[in-house]
Amino acid sequence: MAHPLRYARLGYCRLSCPDLEASIAFYRGLVGMTLAGRDEKTAWLRCSDKPYDIVLDSGDAPGISMIGFELASDQELDSAYAIAEDLGLDPVWRDAEGCAAMKVARSLLFTDPVTGMELDFYAGQQIETAPLDGMLTKIVRMGHVVLNVEDLGAAHDFWVEKFGFAVSDRVEGLAEWLRCWPNPLHHSLALLQSPTRTNTLHHINFMVTDIDDVGGAMNRMKSAEVPIVFGPGRHLPSTSIFLYFLDPDGNTAEFSFGMELFEEEGARPPRELEHKAEVMDTWGGRPDPRMGKGSAVIARQVPVGNA
Repeated sequence: MAHPLRYARLGYCRLSCPDLEASIAFYRGLVGMTLAGRDEKTAWLRCSDKPYDIVLDSGDAPGISMIGFELASDQELDSAYAIAEDLGLDPVWRDAEGCAAMKVARSLLFTDPVTGMELDFYAGQQIETAPLDGMLTKIVRMGHVVLNVEDLGAAHDFWVEKFGFAVSDRVEGLAEWLRCWPNPLHHSLALLQSPTRTNTLHHINFMVTDIDDVGGAMNRMKSAEVPIVFGPGRHLPSTSIFLYFLDPDGNTAEFSFGMELFEEEGARPPRELEHKAEVMDTWGGRPDPRMGKGSAVIARQVPVGNA
């Protein structure tokens, strides 16, 4: 298929946290992220060469309010604006003050019409050269975000047909694993049909450098009495070894090691996978019922220039 946009990578996600201090402590002290900056209401944490990978906001209720993707160039960002405008999504350019605060050259805000969540497409993000501190786990990057969506067909149309994400694998009517083309990672975003027809966060993922990072994290989480809700195991779609656990708000987070990579040209076509438990764990494990029952998608608010 033709791809109307070229992406660089998944950028970040933004979470609302009723107890901001507890969430900061969890993502620093147990996940192993670096606190890059904070004020009274917001904390920026990083685990890569980006200035932030997760933004935590103090809020009345837990939820995911934004996902950001870095595009390959200014020209791609202009193309994204044209697509969003043609779809009637009311795209808004972030003002200069807002771009400076987010450490990007340009930033485009618009709404995912399926979930109502705000999206941030940007270009020219500052590369962070300061070393990461306190790395309990050697994280490479935030790898992907997975959403439970009320309408998988509509979500597919938005992300794949309109904005050019590529399908790597799918389970008919239930799940799609998408890569932000031509980024080679098997998926940077995955969509699951919500059985309750509600839009929620399923999980966020951190990719690590060694299988020992997964084992060490398992024992660290157990010692801290953090619920482990799936794994260790191995996924069929991406081939990753995984471990899922819950953050203070009941959101599911994942450590994973290894992932299938796709070439820009000549990549294999998407596979149609069976609807069976072994797709999610080839080792035969079964998830805790709490896995993926994350907090709600927070609908986009009326934007301000430096939001």
